[in-house]
Amino acid sequence: MSNQIRVIPCLDVHGGRVVKGVNFIDLRDAGDPVELAAKYCSEGADELVFLDISATVEQRATTYEMVRKTAEQVSVPFCVGGGIRSIDDVELLLNAGANKVGINTAAISRPQTIDEIVARFGSQALVLALDVSKDASQPSGFGVVTHGGRQAAGLDGVAWAVEAVERGVGEILVTSLDADGTTDGFDLEVIRALKATVDVGVIASGGAGNLQHFVDAAFAGADAVLAASVFHFGTVSIAEVKQALTTAGFTTSR
Repeated sequence: MSNQIRVIPCLDVHGGRVVKGVNFIDLRDAGDPVELAAKYCSEGADELVFLDISATVEQRATTYEMVRKTAEQVSVPFCVGGGIRSIDDVELLLNAGANKVGINTAAISRPQTIDEIVARFGSQALVLALDVSKDASQPSGFGVVTHGGRQAAGLDGVAWAVEAVERGVGEILVTSLDADGTTDGFDLEVIRALKATVDVGVIASGGAGNLQHFVDAAFAGADAVLAASVFHFGTVSIAEVKQALTTAGFTTSR
């Protein structure tokens, strides 16, 4: 087996601090985002993801100052999502030092936004942040949700991913809202469903609780595994995750 799996810490930012909860509620403070980013970089993170979890809800922009400071402190690529609504938002984030941006609500509201961002900045700069929950009314069994899982978008999760890839997104970051923060494991079913239908990288997010969960996600087809609370609160380390993946037959970088 030669699949190389990336290990990505996720920093959910609320009010300028990194937080973590279960299904985006009961949030616990986990530290300063720039300090944590530098720490994870030194510990071997392949990439970083920042998600401003309140930006879309509160109708405010992502904090560009945090992005600038992070770019000064880390040497790995990082993606920023939350509150991105236009090409101008993307340009500001990329100019501030982000390597990629994640888009969710704005793309659902106006899919042409994907086309416009890709035309200007390229597929490699755009990640579809795909938040899903189980929904028996949708053909794939997964429905798209927005606003931290509080609103159903009325879209099938897999079908929306296919459309977004056709429009040019370079990667999909899929978060299972049913699993997020529970530490019961990634939603392997949605990972398999996406890998069977799209030809871009899939980042698995939501539910990691132990080393075996990361390995299970890799076997399900994930190109990268992302987690937050288990890294923030010391349950597992990045090095331990990489060792577990290596032992299972996968390759990791750094």
